[in-house]
Order: sequence, then structure tokens, then C-alpha cells
Amino acid sequence: MKSEKILVLFVLLPIVTVETGVFDFFSGIFDNDKLRPFNSTDFEKDLRMSLYGQNIALNTILKAVTWLMKDPDPPKPLVLSLHGPTGVGKTYITKIIAQLKAWIYGNVSSFPRSIFIFDEMDKMNPHLIETIKPFLDYMLHVDRVSFNHAIFLFLSQAGANMINEVALDSWRKGKERDQMNTQRMETLLYQGIFNDKNSGFWHSSLIDEHLVDHFVPFLPLERKHLKQCVLAEMTSLNITHDYDVMDSVLKDMPFFPPEEEAFSLKGCKTLHNKLGLHMKL
Repeated sequence: MKSEKILVLFVLLPIVTVETGVFDFFSGIFDNDKLRPFNSTDFEKDLRMSLYGQNIALNTILKAVTWLMKDPDPPKPLVLSLHGPTGVGKTYITKIIAQLKAWIYGNVSSFPRSIFIFDEMDKMNPHLIETIKPFLDYMLHVDRVSFNHAIFLFLSQAGANMINEVALDSWRKGKERDQMNTQRMETLLYQGIFNDKNSGFWHSSLIDEHLVDHFVPFLPLERKHLKQCVLAEMTSLNITHDYDVMDSVLKDMPFFPPEEEAFSLKGCKTLHNKLGLHMKL
């Protein structure tokens, strides 16, 4: 198969927060803005190195993106909606792009394999969400530009409570995370956000007309996943792994529910600064 090239592009929305996550999925493929050929093996390796406890999301994203890249003539862009609580592997962006449509047109004209990441979709104005519908639909061209090879990623905390409840129920029953019913969870996700009046997706035609290909749940993280996050943070800082420090950091992190402490309340978010409090300077 002839190799393809992709360009990752971020659509920046009003909420100004920063978190590591989705960008890390592509960090091995894109280096310093230099385009490199897509390689599914490298892509899978990056996913597994960057995500902890998210095999459901990992497998969905891996298969969906690889399938698109192997399809010489896809009928529509790939649209993935990523849902979950804070600190579990999504990413937040810091600024807003004013000229949304013009910006998309220009980049897809140059790079048909572009990736657009929309952050905090649950807080986005529903009317603004509807303006991107033509780019996601089953259309050959929008103003003579084809978007069918592009990838659109929507990031959202909508549905996080439902995801937490399902994960907690599964945990109490002693089930492994990978044993969770992904079809049921995806159904609950899109039904929940579609009927949530406080969500930007409320009665959205993007859902009603089935333009979102996959609703991907990101599960709350367990203590063992936070250990992986702490050790990875130590590695990134060139610090020798110190398991006593790791245990101290975990004791400083909040978990829920209080009586069981099954999952991290903040995911891996704030671990970097927590680590600094427990390191010997």
C-alpha cells in the first residue's frame, strides 16, 4: 500500500485549560511538525505507551484510524467522539480559532489526511456545532474540497458520570475493565448526551443523522494506573524510579467513592506538581 501522510490540526475552543492526552497518541508519528508516513504498528505502539487502563478506547481508535488509512476512497471523514472524566487521557486546548470554516478549508486543501481536534464539545454552542456538519457528512466535496480522508476528534466530559457509574458497577462485581460491554456503553453515551439539555450535543443533527462514527469511553483510572503515570513522569524528568516517593504521591491523590477509593478523582492530572512536593530537592 502506498504510504500516506497526515497533518494533525487543533481547533481551539474557549475553555482555557491544558492537559496531556490525545496529542501523545500521535507524538511518535509527528515530530516537530514534520510529516511522516502513517505506520499502524508505530501508531499502536504510541497508543500503548501513552494510555493507561484505556484498552477500550485504545482498540477503538487504533482500528478506526487504521481502517480509514487503508481505505483509498472512504465515503465520509472519520468522526470520533471521546468521552470521560478529567485526567484520563484526553487533551484540552487553550485558544479559540475565530475563522473556523476558512481555516478548515485551507488546511484540507493542502493536506487531505488532516486531523481536527475539537475540545470541550459539551460546552460548545450547539449552533456552532451545527456549522461543521457539512464537513462530516457523506458528501464528495464541500465547495470543491473533499474531507473524506480527514479525521475529526471531539473531546468531551459529557457522559463522564455515566461512564463512572458503569465502571464502578463493573469494579464492584470484580470484572476486568476489558470485560465491560462496549456496545451498551456506547449506546448509553450517545443517548445520554443527545438528550442532555446542558450539552452542546443536545438534539444535535451530528448524532441524529449518525455522523459520529464512534463514541469512545475513557474510563476512570485505578490506583495501579496512577502508579504507571507517576513512573512515566519520573522517566520523563530523568529521575530514577523511587517507589517510596510514588507511594507518597498516591497517598496525596483523592479517590472515589470515599468508602472504597476505587478510582482516581483527578485521573493523572496534577501528578506532575504532586511529584514535585515529594521529591528531595
